[in-house]
Amino acid sequence: MAETAVQVGILVGYMLVALAVGVVAYRLTDRNPEDYYLASRTLGTVVLLFTTFATLLSAFTFFAGPNISYRLGPEWILVMGTMDGVIFAVLWYVIGYKQWLVGKANGYLTLGEMLGDRFGSGRLRVLVAAISIFWLFPYVMLQQQGAGTAVEALTGGAVPYWAGAGGITLFMIVYVTLSGLRGVAWTDTLQGLFMLGMVWAAFLWVGTAVGGFGAATDTLRGLEGNPLALGGGAYTPEYVISTAVSIAFGVTMFPQVNQRFFVAKSKAVIKRTLPLWPVLVVLLFVPAFMLGSWAAGLGIETDVNGNVLPPLLLEYTPTWFAALVVAGAMAAMMSSSDSMLLSGSAYLTRDVYRPLVADTDERREAWLGRLGVVAFATLTFVASLFQVGTLLEIGDTAFGGFAQLALPVVVALYWPRTTRWGIYAGIGASQLFYLASVFLDPVPGSYLGGWSAAVVGMLLGLVVTVAVSATTTPSTAEDPSVYEQVGAD
Repeated sequence: MAETAVQVGILVGYMLVALAVGVVAYRLTDRNPEDYYLASRTLGTVVLLFTTFATLLSAFTFFAGPNISYRLGPEWILVMGTMDGVIFAVLWYVIGYKQWLVGKANGYLTLGEMLGDRFGSGRLRVLVAAISIFWLFPYVMLQQQGAGTAVEALTGGAVPYWAGAGGITLFMIVYVTLSGLRGVAWTDTLQGLFMLGMVWAAFLWVGTAVGGFGAATDTLRGLEGNPLALGGGAYTPEYVISTAVSIAFGVTMFPQVNQRFFVAKSKAVIKRTLPLWPVLVVLLFVPAFMLGSWAAGLGIETDVNGNVLPPLLLEYTPTWFAALVVAGAMAAMMSSSDSMLLSGSAYLTRDVYRPLVADTDERREAWLGRLGVVAFATLTFVASLFQVGTLLEIGDTAFGGFAQLALPVVVALYWPRTTRWGIYAGIGASQLFYLASVFLDPVPGSYLGGWSAAVVGMLLGLVVTVAVSATTTPSTAEDPSVYEQVGAD
């Protein structure tokens, strides 16, 4: 009972702090879309780094990552370190920096807006938004499903699943509609610092409790397959590279991450952030994933939800500390969901509503953006109640779906000869191929000994974009100069 009270108290405390931040942010937010969605492009190094960090890595750090290390061994540190620590940092420069230059020069707020203007096509804006929302919708639903399940478990069933998911959704609606990106980024920064501190505290506590870090790691030597031996098992080269590439490229196209490429205050902020990112990722993943691996060697069984970190902490740390970490994980899930709701609203209003209705009233659009948050959150909440199998499958493969957008976008940013038909064909071919690999049994999910369909689809999109662009004539509405004029900066 005391444990539940601590967990619920921390969650309520986090919500109150977030709401207070939201009220302050609302008072400082101008009533226009750029300020609501991008905080007027004023984020500094620390806030930009930690808002991306908390948005991207929060729930994964506490649940999925340790669970995978528990099953497959600590090499998962190398896989994710490569994915988020190295490849994503490179992509942040290759895509993100160029996107920041282009966005600042032309006032773009979304990826679809940036592409649609370059190729003179409102339909392209709608297509990119539709694809992004298709993959984002079930991902938000999964966050709400996780929140409802966690609240039900925290309260021993006193708060049922639907009430927990609904309460968290209502909180996020109020908070996000009030604060916009400025408030989201501020609370993300606090959450990121808290997350990093809690993971290291847990790592030190468990390591000390079992007789030292060496002793904890030595327990893995007796396990079947010797998880301490590099290579082999699940970690084939094809698996490691496919996973690293598809997740890192997918992350760059996730709306809640991609929009952060627009928000830096200056070039100096971006250039300071890039080398800090891999350091921050390693500082987080090493302790979190080693805890998962240690749990396997120490004989810890997963809980009813299949998570290993909570039972490990309950075994080797005080109840109040385990409660603190689990409640912190819940807050971390919310820090991801609020960003997803905000970016989903941006795509709906900027890339669907604006081109179709031709409404350029920015104050009205800013309020419509808030209504978009309400609509998006409500629809995903309803879907989470039914837990539709198809939506769950889409959410589980969302990284690969987003990754299909990445290479056509890179080609468009750097190759002036890219045509409207080329970008349409590249995006369409890769998306259709990947969807077929997910939903149609005759289409394989892997090729040539283990290369994933996501990576094959990405290469298909690249080849088709280049080939069709090389054989088609640009339309008069296309304007490569909107990217070329900033290319030398």
